[in-house]
Amino acid sequence: MDRRESIKSLFLGSLIGGLALESCVGENQQELNTKIWEYQYGRTPKEKATDERILSESFFLSHELKSITVLGHLVLPPNENGNIEDAGVPEFIEFMAKDYPNFQDQIRGGLMNLDHDSNSLFGKRFILLTEEQQKSILDKIAFPDPELSGSEQTQPIQFFSLIKNLIMTGYFTSEIGIKELGYAGNIPNVWNGVPQHVLDDHGLEYDPEWIAKCIDQDKRNDTAEWDSEGNLIT
Repeated sequence: MDRRESIKSLFLGSLIGGLALESCVGENQQELNTKIWEYQYGRTPKEKATDERILSESFFLSHELKSITVLGHLVLPPNENGNIEDAGVPEFIEFMAKDYPNFQDQIRGGLMNLDHDSNSLFGKRFILLTEEQQKSILDKIAFPDPELSGSEQTQPIQFFSLIKNLIMTGYFTSEIGIKELGYAGNIPNVWNGVPQHVLDDHGLEYDPEWIAKCIDQDKRNDTAEWDSEGNLIT
């Protein structure tokens, strides 16, 4: 199993168990608004106002978003399904940083530290390095010390853990990522009623009329109808 397949497996397990660009102006901002708020249900007026305020603001600078995009491609390399840009991952991380300000200093500081190490080792910013050089820097911060808690890890390690989680969350909750996982969501099964031996054990039986109305799978897509006294008709 390759690295991407491993990440997919880990993410799918958490999904079933449980979760923009300097910063999107002009046509990009409108496109982001359309994608994120395609479904409008379930928000109070206060929540809607908060969402609209967040979308109207910018946080990351252009070069920071380029660095996030490069990191995204390193964590989840493009494949036949698409890539992190197709999935809107940089925009997602931009949104999360505005929605959860505690992320801001950690991400911005981590990006600055990457550029500092890049310049010290190779005389260039991180995004200008070769992939091999970039990975040599990331290898130093990719593995938390198992003897330490999350808050006890070094700041660079905490940053990379956070950015990896955001990249995977942004990708695998997008339309592209969900298709790649093969996750179909909740699908109704066929229920044929309580097994006969269980009914027999309790001295019970179904009313034939109710079996026809409630358990006939040929009618599973029919809308139930009730009379004025609350009795089920069909």
